[in-house]
Amino acid sequence: MYSRVVKFKYGVALTGGIATGKSSASAILKELGFEIVDADKIAHSILDREFIAIGKLFGKKYIKDDNSINRKELGKLIFNNKRAKEKLENFIHPLIYKEITDIADRFDRLKKRYILDIPLFFETNRYRVDRVIVVYTPRDIQLQRLIKRDKISKEEALARLNAQIDIEEKKRLATYIIDNSGDFKNLEKETKRVAKILTD
Repeated sequence: MYSRVVKFKYGVALTGGIATGKSSASAILKELGFEIVDADKIAHSILDREFIAIGKLFGKKYIKDDNSINRKELGKLIFNNKRAKEKLENFIHPLIYKEITDIADRFDRLKKRYILDIPLFFETNRYRVDRVIVVYTPRDIQLQRLIKRDKISKEEALARLNAQIDIEEKKRLATYIIDNSGDFKNLEKETKRVAKILTD
């Protein structure tokens, strides 16, 4: 396991829950000039790169003909199978951590403010970051948005929500909160408010 201790001196973590609007907030922060270290993009890249290992862990049915990962099918497996979820996390999280810390080290040396966009920031408990932004949406709205966005049943949506730390707990642990209970215009306003705090 990759265990180097890193202090993200100029980094601010950005997290939330599934369907709370974190990706939209991240895009707004990028438009405002912040460098974004995107854990999801890094994870997707690592998954495709490590397709042989994924095939060995879960079976060749999760590998497409072009050697990319069938993320939809793999997602169904890990959301409904705790052991499979742990197996994937034990494999991929140390690889994601190493890549993120390598990028963060470069920004820290440049003394440049950056955003660590990490959906499972609290769940992994791996990143030593002093300041954390949580994109917050009440659970009932979160559930409605997830069902609509992914076109899934209420039961499947609840299973995905329950696989993460509850959004109210994340809100409690936040340094800054971007409230995304309203529309996109409100999300922009909230994100700009927090961005101003970071740059003052």
